[in-house]
Amino acid sequence: MKGLPGQINLFAAADLSIFGFYYPILMYFSRFLPKKLLISVILPVVFALFTRVLFGLDQSGELLSVMTLAFLFCVPFAMGAITIYFSSIEDVEKKRYRVMMPWVPIIVFLVVSIALTLEGWACWFMVLPLFMGAASIGGLIAGYYKIKQHKRETLKISLLAFLPLLLSPLEQQLTNSPGRYKADTYIDIHAPKENIWSNVTRVSEISADQDKGWFTRLLGFPRPIKAELNYQGLGGYRKAIFDKGLVFDEVVTEYEHQRKMTFTIKANPYDIPSTAMDEHVVIGGAYFDVLNGTYELEQLDDNTFRLHLFSHFKLTTSFNFYASWWAGWIMKDIQNNILQIVKDRAENGKQI
Repeated sequence: MKGLPGQINLFAAADLSIFGFYYPILMYFSRFLPKKLLISVILPVVFALFTRVLFGLDQSGELLSVMTLAFLFCVPFAMGAITIYFSSIEDVEKKRYRVMMPWVPIIVFLVVSIALTLEGWACWFMVLPLFMGAASIGGLIAGYYKIKQHKRETLKISLLAFLPLLLSPLEQQLTNSPGRYKADTYIDIHAPKENIWSNVTRVSEISADQDKGWFTRLLGFPRPIKAELNYQGLGGYRKAIFDKGLVFDEVVTEYEHQRKMTFTIKANPYDIPSTAMDEHVVIGGAYFDVLNGTYELEQLDDNTFRLHLFSHFKLTTSFNFYASWWAGWIMKDIQNNILQIVKDRAENGKQI
């Protein structure tokens, strides 16, 4: 199929059969888009898909890894630069265009990578701000060179495309020191401490309408079902059961009746179904692990107690400064959800 004059056939000279059913639809709509607009969107998307597939081929992650700044920053940076390089000079002269136009191929890459199951929604939700920021920076730098008409502009833009491949092996040689972080939450409960503590040690089945973890639900994370301690004391054991087949083994390492309980948290990543969590955020995996949790009950007055729940988790990435913010938010959402359930049950007089 040939395009209209001044326009481009979207999939000319490219084997994109992976798009299957969508091929003729995209072919049809491509006829109505200007040539430069198509190039400035499609080329960075093809570049990103090729790089993502290439990085995925290295299963060991010793040379090329998606979980590196070389990929998470340099790929969108290069996408933004390519987008602006192939845009018309009239558009590039507008600063808003240089900042925002690179977001278009980022969104297209998001949709396509999810459709092809290259990445999950949870990962995309967390890296999207980084991708958009890096793409804008790439767009601004490429725009500067394009407006100034620097020599060897094409060579410079081409080199940007190789940045992920050049920097990822170097980044992999650096030792990623595990970072230990704490997520601290609490809630005030107007109920007898006996009611509160019984709901702490044995969380009976949680229905879907009782689940208030909006953020983890948005990310598609498994929701908690139940966690019942076999006995109240040192060495006590319980399974924290979530839906989608996710299970955590918890062992009590410190116990003060109706005051404090500390427990280790272990998850075998090989037992977690692949549909339960994205491989890059799986608990107990190479990048993220939850170490322990602690409940503490503090009396505020005759009728009010403050229940604290905090946990320690570990991150092993080269961008812990960014990942820790998201991980902390996720952990706090899970903990606040559990605390709210304990509060509702204790104040309504439910005692195990």
